Amino acid sequence: MTSSMARITVDEIAHRLSLGRIAIYALLQRGEIPAIRLGRRWIITRYAYDAWEHTCGRNGVPSNHGRTQAQV
Repeated sequence: MTSSMARITVDEIAHRLSLGRIAIYALLQRGEIPAIRLGRRWIITRYAYDAWEHTCGRNGVPSNHGRTQAQV
């Protein structure tokens, strides 16, 4: 795999999540999407992003912390 294939771009993430680029940059800035800031650039590995997307950004922790939600 070449280094360009090992990374994913902000545009690709925006397309996959159906969000705008500004929203993706906000998620990156808050640390919600795994990435490294290098100067003004964000380096996002495809492996780390795919793992994050697979767990819906929860780092493997259930979103309700193991509790069931009440039906309303």
